[in-house]
Amino acid sequence: MSKKPKNTSSPLFLYDKKIRESYPLIAGIDEAGRGPLAGPVVAGAVIFPKDIFIEGVKDSKLLSEYRRKRLFHEIIYNALSVGIGIVDAPTIDRINILQATKLAMQSALKDLKQEPDIVLIDAVKLPDTKIPQKSIIKGESHSASIAAASIIAKVVRDDIMQKHHEEYPFYNFKEHKGYGTPKHIEVLQKHGPCPIHRKSFRKVSDMELPL
Repeated sequence: MSKKPKNTSSPLFLYDKKIRESYPLIAGIDEAGRGPLAGPVVAGAVIFPKDIFIEGVKDSKLLSEYRRKRLFHEIIYNALSVGIGIVDAPTIDRINILQATKLAMQSALKDLKQEPDIVLIDAVKLPDTKIPQKSIIKGESHSASIAAASIIAKVVRDDIMQKHHEEYPFYNFKEHKGYGTPKHIEVLQKHGPCPIHRKSFRKVSDMELPL
């Protein structure tokens, strides 16, 4: 894979280009896994070079698993730096999912090899950074850097859930990735939570367990 020239027809890359007029180094940050009943919340941070364009980069939820993995490797190859932050289920239970999400994002930011001039974040603000930041609602639909971070976070989290599936195959985490699907809820009702379930989430804590 080689670095590709910018493409002026891409609104996401054009959005970042405009911000680079004032802040040359942009870090996009996004998370995966705020909603599931099990597993960690994972954040990704991505700094792209100014002349980059990668075909197909967009919100990870709009991509097939195959396409996400392809783009994951292309992003890793072309980015100036990629950071990852992971917060596990027990920590989520202890500090709540919003604070855990911010912690994962802060960890991803610290994991970058260089400090950005500005941080573009999907929806939230980080309290513990002095770097200028901009919170963007549905940021993965506006910024290529945030969209790329969403892809990184999603692929890393899915890989983690695959490993958890091997530890706890009965729950079939490889299929639903910890989200509250009907089949997942059915298994929870019959057998209760396993160690990676988020005990503070109502669908888990309110579960009527078998005698």
